[in-house]
Parts: sequence; C-alpha cells; structure tokens
Amino acid sequence: MELSDDVKAALDEKVFVHLATIMPDGSPQVSVVWVAREGDKILFSTAEGRVKTNNIKRDSRVALSFTTEDAYKNYVLKGRVTNFVQDGTWLIDDLAHKYMGSDKYEWGKPGEVRVNAEIEIDSVGVNH
Repeated sequence: MELSDDVKAALDEKVFVHLATIMPDGSPQVSVVWVAREGDKILFSTAEGRVKTNNIKRDSRVALSFTTEDAYKNYVLKGRVTNFVQDGTWLIDDLAHKYMGSDKYEWGKPGEVRVNAEIEIDSVGVNH
C-alpha cells in the first residue's frame, strides 16, 4: 500500500514505535523499536533469539503504533514482514544515528546476530 505523505513524514521523525507480534498461543507481544522508512516500507532491526524474532518467523503479521509530538495524534499500521534477513549491522547503525546521534550502534552483546526486517503495510489508521 502507498503511505500518505503525512504518515511518511511522521515515520521519518524520531518516533518510538510499538511493534506487536503474535505469540504461539495467539496473544499479542509488544516491543518498542526504532524504525526507518524505505519508500512505503518500514524497516527495523532486531537480534536472533528474541521473542519478536521468533514470533515473526512463525507468523509474519505485525501491527505498529506510535504518536508524534502531538500526543493526541495516534498512528496504527498493520502489515506483514516480507523480508527478514541477516545482512549485517548497517540498519542498526543507521538507526543509532537517527535516534542517538551515534555513528555506530554500541549496545550490541558479544555474539549477537542482527536481523533486519522489512514491513509491507496493508492498512493505516490515524486518530486525532
């Protein structure tokens, strides 16, 4: 789906996104993630072995929620992870720059394997 200019602009800000994935029993699991946008797709980075990583490998459906500086404007996006790959730390490094002003992500654990996700959005809701 094509994202509106308003949604794209909001995602390009330093917004903290609540990512919901689906647990094996069908219940929701929510994590806060840093995001980037590539066209109409949303990107985030995580690590192997995390709950959200395991959930996405089993069921690619996700929901995202965030607010901008206008705390009464809430964005809710639903979609699915269409690409989930181990392709280095380039994304988490870019996100560390966006969110922390750092040139490199410095908080990884020894032996941690980064996984980058690409989300294709199916629906968008904006409440104001």
